[in-house]
Amino acid sequence: MSRVGKLPITIPQGVAFNISDTNLVTVKGPLGELSEQIDKDISIQIDGDTLTVTRPSDNKRHRALHGLTRALLNNMVIGVTNGFERKLLIVGVGYKAAKNGNKLDLSLGHSHPVSMEDPEGITTVCNTPTEIVVKGISKQLVGNYASKIREWRKPEPYKGKGIRYSDEVVIRKEGKTGKKK
Repeated sequence: MSRVGKLPITIPQGVAFNISDTNLVTVKGPLGELSEQIDKDISIQIDGDTLTVTRPSDNKRHRALHGLTRALLNNMVIGVTNGFERKLLIVGVGYKAAKNGNKLDLSLGHSHPVSMEDPEGITTVCNTPTEIVVKGISKQLVGNYASKIREWRKPEPYKGKGIRYSDEVVIRKEGKTGKKK
């Protein structure tokens, strides 16, 4: 049995689940609404305030879908109740970010400033010029948008300059040694 898949999901107060005949799961909560199409072989049971995911057999495909489905449903519940956020740090002289309406303006050493518009359902906050916080209810969209921001200037290994996640560790390399003997 899948270790992740067999764990029950507790449904908090104020969260509503709707499962259609085609296994389209819709979760409504205080922060918004998320929906996900679940594979037809996986079954979902709601017993009071707990949700369990079961699979029909032990073949490889069903085992893989079991844990995945449970993780997706759990992330939907967390998203509509608490939301997700990803923090990015900008390191480098002259590198900075600023918020302009729903656009994120980045100065990253390119010949031009980079302007990115926030996608629907995602908000970005710049508390300081060197810190960006990406927030939203969908974990997938938050992570995807944060990686798109990071792609503009990935951290380099010699000075560590670039955009990095707050929990990312950049392995630094030693530079050239100067002169030979």
